[in-house]
Amino acid sequence: MAEDKVELNNMEKALMDKMGQHTAREPNLFEQVFQPCVAELVGTTFFVFIGCVSVIENVEDAGRLQPALAHGLAVAVLIACMAEISGSHFNPSFTIAVYLCGGMKLEMVPLYLISQLTGGLLGAVMAKGMTSNENYAKAQGAAFTLLQADDHIVKALFGEIAMTCLVTMVVLLGVVNAKSKSPLVPFLVGCTVIINVLVGGDVSGTCLNPARVFGPAVLTNYWTHHWIYWVGPITGGLIAAALVRLLLGDNNTRVLMK
Repeated sequence: MAEDKVELNNMEKALMDKMGQHTAREPNLFEQVFQPCVAELVGTTFFVFIGCVSVIENVEDAGRLQPALAHGLAVAVLIACMAEISGSHFNPSFTIAVYLCGGMKLEMVPLYLISQLTGGLLGAVMAKGMTSNENYAKAQGAAFTLLQADDHIVKALFGEIAMTCLVTMVVLLGVVNAKSKSPLVPFLVGCTVIINVLVGGDVSGTCLNPARVFGPAVLTNYWTHHWIYWVGPITGGLIAAALVRLLLGDNNTRVLMK
């Protein structure tokens, strides 16, 4: 009887060890490279699709509220679903900033950027297929047509920098920085996007994301002041990364005054 009990205990221990080994299994190449890129492509596709449709078919009475809620809620849902697969960047500015803060490997950066820009193009194609021709043409496929005078361009550029810096800091402090990590990141990022669109929608269109503007620009061949939506968000992301790396990050993330 005692021998049976010992044998049973040994079997249970072996089973527990096997389960522990299974749980601690290193991700394979598919999970490390291919799956994250697919998640970035799919997530960016649906984010751009929802965002474009919300602008193209925007109800006049709703003002900025409709695109603000659509963009913010879409990004919150997608982050919550795919954060454990790819980190849920869906934005070249975020990817560059996350890398600079030590949150990902360099070899994954170009793969993420390609996936995001491809997703932006696919999302714009889906938006065109769903919306009316009249509204699509009026909104330039949601490629942003607000900018007119030179002084307006400067203000729009500043807005894109400042607003992208804010949302990128939320991402970096909520995901990368160990001291301030939070399970509420999807909610926080979504709220920040909503706030930014409500505040800056009539100034720059509140793109904050090169992938968001790239797809619509390709389909409509509308490149007027397009550079603003690359320079602004990327600059804002770099500023946010610098703030976290130099001042706001924890001891592992911060490079100064350790």
